[in-house]
Amino acid sequence: MLSIEKLNQFYGQSHTLWDLDLEVPAGQCTCVMGRNGVGKTTLMKAIMGEVAVKSGQLRYQGGDGDIELTKKAVEARSRMGIGFVPQGRQIFPLLTVEENLRTGLAARGDGLKKIPERIYELFPVLKEMKHRRGGDLSGGQQQQLAIGRALVIEPKLLILDEPGEGIQPNIVSQIGQVIRQLIKEDGLTVLLVEQKLPFARKYADRFVIMDRGRPVAKGDISELSNELIKQHLTV
Repeated sequence: MLSIEKLNQFYGQSHTLWDLDLEVPAGQCTCVMGRNGVGKTTLMKAIMGEVAVKSGQLRYQGGDGDIELTKKAVEARSRMGIGFVPQGRQIFPLLTVEENLRTGLAARGDGLKKIPERIYELFPVLKEMKHRRGGDLSGGQQQQLAIGRALVIEPKLLILDEPGEGIQPNIVSQIGQVIRQLIKEDGLTVLLVEQKLPFARKYADRFVIMDRGRPVAKGDISELSNELIKQHLTV
């Protein structure tokens, strides 16, 4: 679904991503892990076009074949079926739940103006609260709203940056279940940044551990050993 080759990215003179190679297989959840500051969020933003890359390739296999993303605008990437839920959610606090969801419709390629009913099936609380302002929701409800907004475009690839951060455990579990449901029923591909080991082990298919801007370990989630955790993830 997504193939990254020799990706390099800089913030000023700081080299953040180093010749990074990564494969994201279709129809699976790939979890990117690593200590703070190793480049996980920068990688997600590079895929979405929110930060410029110096060199390398981002090849996306969407509905229109193999597409090189590095020269595509952020809006174009969304229209090609890439949904993004950034760290911190970034919903519009003064807009209602329904209005927040409608903002996602602008990124659809087919011009649909109606919120897909599927969103409310996955997150019933959003239907119950669709007339409440986003800023009045709990943190967990805001995260469900942010994910729902990304799903409005009916993406082929969904990128989630720490969706469980600062959220009550029952909502975290629900988000994990929704991820598995979307993979099973819709064939969705998920690229996930997550620090919580129980969540990754339960809901991801594959893992990639990053350190200093490049992958240092990867494999099936069953291969995420205590030795790797101690070496690369514990503080």
